[in-house]
Amino acid sequence: MVLPVELIKLIDLVWYQLLANSCHRAARKVRNYGFLFGNSSPPNKPSQQQPPFSFPSVTKCVLEGRDSATIACDIFGALLKSQSVFPYFMLVAFEGGSVIRAFLLLLSCPILLVLDYELKLRVMIFITFCGLRRKDMESVGRAVLPKFYLDNLNLQAYEVLASTGSKFVFTSVPRVMVEGFLKEYLEVDDVIGTELQTVGHYFTGFLSKSGFLVKHRALKEHFGDKKPDVGLGTSSLHDHLFISLCKEAYVVNKEDSKSGSNSVMPRQKYPKPVIFHDGRLAFLPTPSATLAMFMWLPLGIILAIFRISVGIFLPYKIALFLVTLTGLNLSAKGCDNSTSAKPDQEKRGVLYVCTHRTLLDPVFLSTSLCKPLTAVTYSLSKMSEIIAPIKTVRLTRDRKKDGETMQKLLSEGDLVVCPEGTTCREPYLLRFSSLFAELADEIVPVAINTNVTMFYGTTASGLKCLDPIFFLMNPRPGYYVEVLGKLPKDLTCAGGKSSNEVANYIQRKLADALGFECTTLTRKDKYLMLAGNEGIVQDNKRKKP
Repeated sequence: MVLPVELIKLIDLVWYQLLANSCHRAARKVRNYGFLFGNSSPPNKPSQQQPPFSFPSVTKCVLEGRDSATIACDIFGALLKSQSVFPYFMLVAFEGGSVIRAFLLLLSCPILLVLDYELKLRVMIFITFCGLRRKDMESVGRAVLPKFYLDNLNLQAYEVLASTGSKFVFTSVPRVMVEGFLKEYLEVDDVIGTELQTVGHYFTGFLSKSGFLVKHRALKEHFGDKKPDVGLGTSSLHDHLFISLCKEAYVVNKEDSKSGSNSVMPRQKYPKPVIFHDGRLAFLPTPSATLAMFMWLPLGIILAIFRISVGIFLPYKIALFLVTLTGLNLSAKGCDNSTSAKPDQEKRGVLYVCTHRTLLDPVFLSTSLCKPLTAVTYSLSKMSEIIAPIKTVRLTRDRKKDGETMQKLLSEGDLVVCPEGTTCREPYLLRFSSLFAELADEIVPVAINTNVTMFYGTTASGLKCLDPIFFLMNPRPGYYVEVLGKLPKDLTCAGGKSSNEVANYIQRKLADALGFECTTLTRKDKYLMLAGNEGIVQDNKRKKP
């Protein structure tokens, strides 16, 4: 009976707030136009009353000599350029919940507009978290939200935060939404936020007994009589009450965040690089952007099915022409100089070594070259095998067996391999497996990159069979394919190089072509971080009863 009672209370609060706001707006109109009935002061006359607090901008804060200082701040509006919390609730609802939950949150937007801040948060918390599994929230907090937080980080505010020794963040949003990012990426010592009620492994959608966190009260309770050295907040009254309890207080103005180029956080200044991240949404889901996505969704599904069908059933040139008309952009370079075996050599195929951005990499390479290729991969779902317009062969992770399989395929024709073993969305290349270098002397590196605006075509924790569909659902997806020159013989194993030296050289060459950075991270590192597993798709047919 606890859940229905709490729900009735929430509905009652929302209804009360709607009535109160209506009456308040009516009273304001009567007051503003009271001059028509004898009040001589026009409504647009600026008020002479001074604000109770006046704090300098964050740009005035001196960064030197604060190694032992303590800072207290909020994440939204202070550390992040935007004060809106809606996009981050939408990310949790969509990525951790479902499309239906995200749609319900979008439908609540008209109601949220007339609610005060506390009640607005309560409604978003209920829609987003009611029935949500705790492990799904942990997954989103670890693999999805950090990328969007970093993209929206205010450089000036972060520099103030980083200059201090002890960092404390007070926020009214649920602590589980921000704590992981703040501690792992910004090295915050403690995060004090609104706590949520849970039953077993699920959230109820309601607040815990501690209730809604009020920042200035929480700061007093946490520090007692001791004041933090620096306070950072927005120009709102609530934040002024909060930062006024600090020895020094600075505000982050909206104008500075929007117009000042110094507030933009460049990638090279990220406190920690984001190499791996998960989730389907490739944009920050503001209310207007989310509405556009849901309006596009039906057309996008039809478009993806059409693009897949064209690729499967039609010849390369016709298929390329038709998908280009639908908005897909394929930029191919160096494909006219593709390499083939010499006539006096034993008949063997060319080994194309590609960077790995999506499961469609071999398909677009085959389309660019206008010739059939065979692709080898580790974890490939049965659905992806069925809809693939080229031959695909699954490897076993047994080095000897995989080597024999690839040798056989090379004797039959050209072969495509992605030695990273998994996809990476960001401008980084994972460590290359050296197996391919031991199998062929005719090696052609291929630099591949993609561009999406709405959906990512890769996932670590979701359904991999939907990866091609999500990529092709984008309004204008882009593929860049650059076929580099054949590797000289003296740089291959036949020329005396070790397989590791060949793999590292090709990795560096492809990274330079794309403007990427090389890493030593592997497929295992990615899946253990994002999904808590090694990313192996089980083949049920191979299981014995």
